[in-house]
Amino acid sequence: MGTWGIGPFDNDTAADWCGKFDDTSREARQGLVRDTLAQAADTVDDDLDADLADEVVAAAALVASQCPGGTPAHPHYGPDEPLPDLTGLRADALQALDRVVTEPSELLELWEESGEVHLWRADIDRLRAVLAPVDVPGRPS
Repeated sequence: MGTWGIGPFDNDTAADWCGKFDDTSREARQGLVRDTLAQAADTVDDDLDADLADEVVAAAALVASQCPGGTPAHPHYGPDEPLPDLTGLRADALQALDRVVTEPSELLELWEESGEVHLWRADIDRLRAVLAPVDVPGRPS
């Protein structure tokens, strides 16, 4: 696994996925993000592969980048092409991240073995906080 940091784009798999995003037609980019997030949900009873989990984290980070408090994608390893409106995928992204940090998850296991799971987990929790629905006073939840 070519990983150089804890961020969503700090690994070869996420960088490759962003290249795939850039190669996807403008009309199909939202579908690519949605499909990537959905693949995590399809593994509820199976082990979540580390490569898929890295792609899911990158896709969720793109969604979070468009939310209040979100940060832009990495300038070198994130996508170069414009993002479509991904804000409608917040719940999908949150659910996908929940799956990434729930066993059995190969990526979770790799971070636990690295001894830096607390740093990685804090970054995932930051994304989750940005993606979480905002309670509006007076509006039913």
